[in-house]
Amino acid sequence: MNERAPEAPPVVSAELLGVKAVASLLGCSPRHIYRLADAGQMPLPIKLGSLVRWRRAELMSWLEGGCQPIRSAKGTAG
Repeated sequence: MNERAPEAPPVVSAELLGVKAVASLLGCSPRHIYRLADAGQMPLPIKLGSLVRWRRAELMSWLEGGCQPIRSAKGTAG
C-alpha cells in the first residue's frame, strides 16, 4: 500500500487582523498598537461589536509607505 502523509491545508491569510496579530507583525505590544491607533499614527481599526480588527491591506500599504501618521496630532492645526 502506498501511504502518503496528509497534505497540509493551504495557508489562508485573514483580511482582518486582531490586535495580537498586528502587534506581532509590528514587533511591539498590543497596548502599543492601541496607543498608535488612538494617536492617529496608524490606520484606524474597524469595530465589530466588542471586537477590534485592522484591515491587512491597509496595514501593509501603511508599512510600505514608511509608517506615515494617518492624521495630525490632536489640538494642532492641519
